[in-house]
Amino acid sequence: MSKITNSLGLIIVTVIFFTGCRTVKIKKSEEVASPNFLFILVDDLGYADLSCMGSAYYETPNIDKIANSGVKFTNGYAACQVCSPSRASLLSGKLPARHGITDYIGAPTGENWRKTDRRTKLLPPAYQPHLPHEYIILPEALKEQGYNTFFAGKWHLGSEGSYPEDHGFDENQGGFEQGGPYTGGYFSPFNNPKMTDYPEEKGMSLSMKLAKETVQFIERKKDEKFFAYLSFYAVHGPIQTTEEKWNKYRNKAESQGIAQQGFEMERRLPIRKQQDNPVYAGLIEQMDEAVGYVLDNLKSLGLDEKTVIIFTSDNGGVASGDNYSSNMLDLRGGKGYQWEGGVRIPYFIHVPWIHKKGIINDTPVIGTDFYPTILELANAELKPEEHEDGVSLTAALRGESLSERPLYWHYPHYGNQGGDPSSIIRLGNWKLIHYWEDDSDELYDLSKDLEEQSNIAGNHPEKTKALREQLLTWLKETDTHYAAFDPEYNEDRFKEKERWYRDTLMPRLEQRRKAMLQKDWQPNEHWWGSKIKVEEPE
Repeated sequence: MSKITNSLGLIIVTVIFFTGCRTVKIKKSEEVASPNFLFILVDDLGYADLSCMGSAYYETPNIDKIANSGVKFTNGYAACQVCSPSRASLLSGKLPARHGITDYIGAPTGENWRKTDRRTKLLPPAYQPHLPHEYIILPEALKEQGYNTFFAGKWHLGSEGSYPEDHGFDENQGGFEQGGPYTGGYFSPFNNPKMTDYPEEKGMSLSMKLAKETVQFIERKKDEKFFAYLSFYAVHGPIQTTEEKWNKYRNKAESQGIAQQGFEMERRLPIRKQQDNPVYAGLIEQMDEAVGYVLDNLKSLGLDEKTVIIFTSDNGGVASGDNYSSNMLDLRGGKGYQWEGGVRIPYFIHVPWIHKKGIINDTPVIGTDFYPTILELANAELKPEEHEDGVSLTAALRGESLSERPLYWHYPHYGNQGGDPSSIIRLGNWKLIHYWEDDSDELYDLSKDLEEQSNIAGNHPEKTKALREQLLTWLKETDTHYAAFDPEYNEDRFKEKERWYRDTLMPRLEQRRKAMLQKDWQPNEHWWGSKIKVEEPE
């Protein structure tokens, strides 16, 4: 039996126990009328990239504390399988089909897509290039309630004129148009135009820099109410770590047994099948240490009992494309994919006056639910015309059940990681994926086939038809956009590219994986800058 199956077995037992308990009753005097909020968003962190979510390789003790003291939603989903659409949904409470940011901002569309040389059948549609200014997004709604608002880290929701400070954040440390740490990497100096480098920070990790900036904001506002949005650039590529952490996880991979084969072909691209990347593991640990730094300072400032902590990711982990960093254990796919590995994510909420011990909840929830949940916890009136695709989870946080509802996804693009233009509906345990290349469907019963190995659409034609019609009706209501057939598509050229992925790219990836696990591996002299020392004064 697999690691994730074992973990899910424990989850099922816990959920049965949880649902049999009486509703948690909280005395009004114990509630915090105007709590603080710490929202932690990790970039590209997969469902199984945490030790508390079943990984035996990655070590995340600080994040585990959040999960184990709050509610762990085991059916927590991102609103999209890639970053910008999902991030826009977190802040707006609207799904990508509605707000129009359907791919990462900067992705080529239309005829420009041909320049990627993917040779696909469809040309992806244009998308909204920035977060719409007419929306009242979450920080703006909280400012109406007197909250101080702060943003640190990755933004990727627009360029000049559409930065965090243009959308309700009082302060912005590090957020601009770039989707990764491309200007300076993961070690100081970072060369980020929205963040100041200091000489004494040389060699500091980017995750710790963002944590320190967040703590400084909290210290300044400790006597007022605040909303701190800590949006790590980690664990997005290009992945980097220190020599010490690489060595730790190289040895751990060896002790666990290094598999001979690390990759296999998915439908379009090679995909990583092992959690044995020591650089990625080190990057995760650095991010976890930064989370611990913020949590420790909240406690030392006496704010831990009045601060709601939310922890999540913007999409699934990177198993294909980018840096081929991780594997989602038994979940199929990863970032960019339409299967569970692309959209199922860590999803934790800790409300200190409700939760003292961890609770596991298997209710399907999605990123758009955070907006109304936070407003209700802040004792503010909801804004259903804004967060129209989300519901408040406060009842679930108190142990009450939520009504069943459909969850929807719309991604009319080809993911850099191998995903297909598709739309999805989940209702109960049923999940239907509709593919736009050929209007075909896949149907899965997630209660029996979480790994999505058996397409049972042909066995359940009525269920397939009903879900497809419900999905297409919803899409029509949103007035969204779709991919179009490329008149220059050539099947032979596409097949040629497929062979290159299999026969050339996959062996290269395997070679790189094995090299990284050798004892003498070294990326460069200074390990991406982590070995640069601060010059001592004469």
